[in-house]
Amino acid sequence: MTAAPEPIPLAPPDVGEAEIEAAARVIRSGWLTHGREVEAFEQEFARFVGAPHAIAVSNGSHALLLALQGLGVGPGDEVITASHSFIATADAVRQAGARPVFVDVFAVTGNIDPERVAAAVSAQTRAILCVHQYGMPADLEALGAIARSAGIALIEDAACAAGSEIRMGGHWERIGRPRGAAACFSFHPRKAATTGEGGLITTGDAELAARLRLMRSHGMTHPAHQRHTAAQVTFERYQIAGFNHRLSDIAAAIGRVQVGRLAHNVERRRALAARYMSRLADIPGLTTLKEPDWARSNWQSFVVRLPDGVKQRSVMQALLERGIATRRGVMCAHREPAYPRGTWRCVGQPSCDCAAGECHGLAVSEAAQDRMLVIPLYPQMTEAQQDRVVDTLREVLGA
Repeated sequence: MTAAPEPIPLAPPDVGEAEIEAAARVIRSGWLTHGREVEAFEQEFARFVGAPHAIAVSNGSHALLLALQGLGVGPGDEVITASHSFIATADAVRQAGARPVFVDVFAVTGNIDPERVAAAVSAQTRAILCVHQYGMPADLEALGAIARSAGIALIEDAACAAGSEIRMGGHWERIGRPRGAAACFSFHPRKAATTGEGGLITTGDAELAARLRLMRSHGMTHPAHQRHTAAQVTFERYQIAGFNHRLSDIAAAIGRVQVGRLAHNVERRRALAARYMSRLADIPGLTTLKEPDWARSNWQSFVVRLPDGVKQRSVMQALLERGIATRRGVMCAHREPAYPRGTWRCVGQPSCDCAAGECHGLAVSEAAQDRMLVIPLYPQMTEAQQDRVVDTLREVLGA
C-alpha cells in the first residue's frame, strides 16, 4: 500500500536552533521578564522599518488597544475601520469604549476603500484604523490625506505586514515607518516574524511613545530591570493608570533572531507568491489578489478567490482530506454574534438591513469572506509542496 503523502500545513513558524539558543541565553541569564532583550528588540525592529520609536507589548491585540487609548479614543468616539479583518481589529475599538464604523474593501486588495472612509467621517470620528490585509499595504497616501483634512488620527493595523513596503513620495519604505499616528504589529506564529505571542507599536511621536511605555506597565516610571541594575536604591512611581501589557525577554530574544532574517524570508515569500500566480493562472474562474504599483506585499498569507458557484467549505474539506490545510477568507466582524446591530454602524444604502445578515454597504467584504481561500505559504515551503497544492486544487475544482 502506498503511504499517504505528508500533510502540508498552512503556515508553520520558521524557527530553529538560533531561536532555541536565543531563548536559552535568556533563561541562563536569570532575568526572564521584560528587560534588556525587549529594549534591543525594539531598537532592531525600529531600525528595520525606519521608525523613531518602537514599543513592544504582549500581543498585537494589545498593540491596537494601547494605540487607541494612548491617542485618547474612548466612549462616545467612532473609529472607521474594516469589518473584513480578524476580529481583534474591531475588538480593540470596542475595548477602548468607542464604536466601530465599518467600511467596505476593494476586492482586488482586501483593503478599505478611501472614498468610503471619507464618506464615513462624522463629528464623532476620532480615528481611522486601516488594515494591511494579508500583508497587502493599504493606501496610506489617500488615507493620510483624509485623516489630516478631518483632524483625526490614522492608525495602521499592520499585524500581518512586517516587511511589506509602500512607495511614498517616489521612494520605497517599509510599513511601520510612521505615516500616521502609529502602526501596530503582531508576532503570532502565523506572521512573517514571530515571538510566539507578541506585538509592537511604532510611532514618530515621542510624547505618544513615552505614554505608551507607561501604559504597558501599570504606569510605572522605572521598569523593574532598571531598578534591579541601578547602583542606588530607586523607587518607582505610578503616574497614570495602566495595565500589564509587557513582552517577556524570552519572546524578545526570539524576535531579534526573526527580525534578523525577516528581509530574506519576505523575499522567499514573494518568490513563492509569484510562482503561485503563474501556476494558478490557467484555472478557470480562479483569481488572486493583485499588488497596486505602489505596494509590495510580504505575502504573509496567499489567498485565492474561488470561481462563481463553488462552495468554499466543500473545497476546503476536499483539500483537507488530501492532506492540505487551508483557511476561509478573513472574517467579517459585523456578521458575528459579538457584534449585534447597534454596536457598530456602516455607510451602506438606506435600505441596508445588516441585522438580517447581509449588509449592502459591506457586500465586497462579505463576498471575500465567503469566496476567498487561504492556501499554504511559508518560507520553508518547497516547490514540490507548492506544486502539490496547485495540482490538488486544480483537481478538486475540476471535480
